[in-house]
Amino acid sequence: MPKVPTDPGQSWQTKTQVLQTGPRLRPNEGAGDCLVIIYSKDSANLGKRFVLDAASAGVGIGRGSDNTIVLESEAISRKHARLEYKQGAWVARDLGSTNGTYVNDEVITDHRLKRADHIKVGDTILKYLSGSDVEAAYHEEIYRMTIVDGLTQAHNKRFMLEQMEKELSRARRYGRPLTLVMFDLDHFKNINDTYGHIAGDFVLRELATLVRARIRRDEIFARYGGEEFAIMLPETDMTGASRLAEEIRALVAEHSFLFEHERIPVTISAGVAQLIDAMKTSEEFIDASDKMLYESKRGGRNRVTSSTA
Repeated sequence: MPKVPTDPGQSWQTKTQVLQTGPRLRPNEGAGDCLVIIYSKDSANLGKRFVLDAASAGVGIGRGSDNTIVLESEAISRKHARLEYKQGAWVARDLGSTNGTYVNDEVITDHRLKRADHIKVGDTILKYLSGSDVEAAYHEEIYRMTIVDGLTQAHNKRFMLEQMEKELSRARRYGRPLTLVMFDLDHFKNINDTYGHIAGDFVLRELATLVRARIRRDEIFARYGGEEFAIMLPETDMTGASRLAEEIRALVAEHSFLFEHERIPVTISAGVAQLIDAMKTSEEFIDASDKMLYESKRGGRNRVTSSTA
């Protein structure tokens, strides 16, 4: 079986054990359809593929060992959700789970799945792949997992660091400005403790969507770790980077983060640094921005601090 690369380590694709009962199907009906784990608190699960058998009696998802797809997490109910093949399509159904079942961030009771839908059960996100080119789609998804964070769809830290080495070299060679904005959510632990981790995940995704809509294509936005994010800005000086950081700070503070009819107050703190000759490595560049971020934290949060070095 092919190995699936992840940052923390490696995991292997697995195949769901499904019941061979049910109605006879036309050749290739539902053949190759699968679910792929694109986000999980357990990095060993990333990239696991579960092949769906349309001839089965259904596919159970939950923490209990009697499910077809077993996901060991306290955020997932013992019998959380079920997939059934009906009238030429897979239908996802919530089984009265504690934390609900979501498709594309919408809570569902029954939902007819479409290709590339994201199914969230507890703290795990699975992507539904279907069609004649499902194998190619699977391998494309595995590649995406090496550069994109599954929860927020921002680039991941690995991709950011790889691109930073290239941009540092280019900035030095041509004498062009390069700036870095580091920011994180204020009191994010309180959000998780007050509203729950499912709501916390929603806030991270919603924030990432806001930022992606604001930045340019040549600017690199990444989830650096946990609730911390980074934006690398080629061809942008300190004035421009500080202005962008302030716009994003205000955008987040004014945005209505509404989760299950409850508004969650969210603010961010940010630090901005520009590459200078004294910075010899990417670590020094990141550290300069990080120091400004912590100055924002010490200064009362919900603010932007820019380096004057």
